[in-house]
Amino acid sequence: MSDQFQRDAVRAFRFVRCGLDARTGAAELVYAFDDGPELIETVTVPGAPFALDAARGAAVERMLRLLHLIAGVSYYKAAVPEQIRIDTYAIDADTAALLELIYVNGLGEFAYRNGLNLHGKIKFPVGPSPQPSPASGRGGSSGILSEEHPLPLAGEGRGEGPAPALGLREHALVAIGGGKDSLVSIEALRALGVEQTVTWIGGSQLIKACAERTGLPTLNLGRALAPQLFEYNRQGAYNGHIPVTVVNSAIMALAALLRGVDQVVFSNERSASYGSVIEGTGEVNHQWSKGWDCERAFGEYLQKHVAADLRYYSLLRPLSELAVARQFARGDRYDAHFSSCNRNFHILGERPASRWCGVCPKCHFVFLALAPFMTKPRLVSIFGRNLLDDPAQTDGFDALLEYRNHKPFECVGEGRESRAAMAALAERAQWREDALVERFAREIRPQLAGEELRIEPLLALEGEHRVPPALWERLRAYLAA
Repeated sequence: MSDQFQRDAVRAFRFVRCGLDARTGAAELVYAFDDGPELIETVTVPGAPFALDAARGAAVERMLRLLHLIAGVSYYKAAVPEQIRIDTYAIDADTAALLELIYVNGLGEFAYRNGLNLHGKIKFPVGPSPQPSPASGRGGSSGILSEEHPLPLAGEGRGEGPAPALGLREHALVAIGGGKDSLVSIEALRALGVEQTVTWIGGSQLIKACAERTGLPTLNLGRALAPQLFEYNRQGAYNGHIPVTVVNSAIMALAALLRGVDQVVFSNERSASYGSVIEGTGEVNHQWSKGWDCERAFGEYLQKHVAADLRYYSLLRPLSELAVARQFARGDRYDAHFSSCNRNFHILGERPASRWCGVCPKCHFVFLALAPFMTKPRLVSIFGRNLLDDPAQTDGFDALLEYRNHKPFECVGEGRESRAAMAALAERAQWREDALVERFAREIRPQLAGEELRIEPLLALEGEHRVPPALWERLRAYLAA
């Protein structure tokens, strides 16, 4: 390949190698297109040096390779070539099936926006470990885990027996994104006496401030993408949404093993399993890797193939977005600190003072979801203005209601939740005269069946989840209090 990235000329995407130095907590994930330059991503876990016995070291190596394979989605998407190659280790059929599930579904929105069909196209090679090609360069890192001392991933070289239990200590790494959902989980675990470390990936100052507000131990994991990826994007690479939640989940699972703890906890509610229904296309789920199918597949794989006592679950899976909003509204500890506004996370960078842009789908939905459960002055003071009394926001709220548009490609609740919240506000004196609420009552509600607009059924705890049984019984009582 020339120095210029030629997207349509790429024939193969290569997983070149991965290595981790337990003395520093730094991992390298190396990729390439054809025989082009190496793309090196780094992941850093604070707390090194890590002393690993043989069993935990083997589990860390298996998890490192799984992270290598999952994080590769950020690079694979740049060209979406026909061939996938793994240069220095092999995978079994279970691993290939998990990866194909993640890549095809996690890149669903990306494929839709780029006019691509990935179904049946993405195939991970299953079989014996290949000999490294000359283009693979050097071996693994100089740490105690490296490609010079390879360990098997999943079934390779050791039969199909289950992964062993490692004797991990009871402690949860809880992902925080700065929004209401993770804060509900953190406060629930605190109330239930579960030891936890509030964990995030990357350099967001807003998330850092929110994590510190919890008063709990914190862990900031590092992830640096290969810099060439941004240049490839400028040169015409395919670009778009990736399943970032499962990438972050894999990073946190690696951190849990290095730190010897047994739980990785996210805060994805059941609404995340439902996508946008697009005429002529079908369902496309922006947040697929936050959904139940991904959580179940990834969590089961970890326990079967990585460590039997490593538990991965979402604490909020049996809740709707509205039920989460109701839980958040119970306390005001984070009113001046949280933000779910993705636009601000992208644009403001190191300037988190303005936490809500007020015009993006996330701002619209969070405002609407909280409104039935908060006083109007409290909610308006959080956002700085009343979004429901601004006719310029009509189209944005119509999309949430799935009225004349499909649900936005954002992490927002189901259309029925938005309709039920708006119907509830239309019955309340403090809200019903606001421009968008009044319009809903006049123009949209007459087209809907009354039974569909009840908010109470949407607040019930229901559906499958992976919360450990003993914890679930206590959590259910806490949420109902």
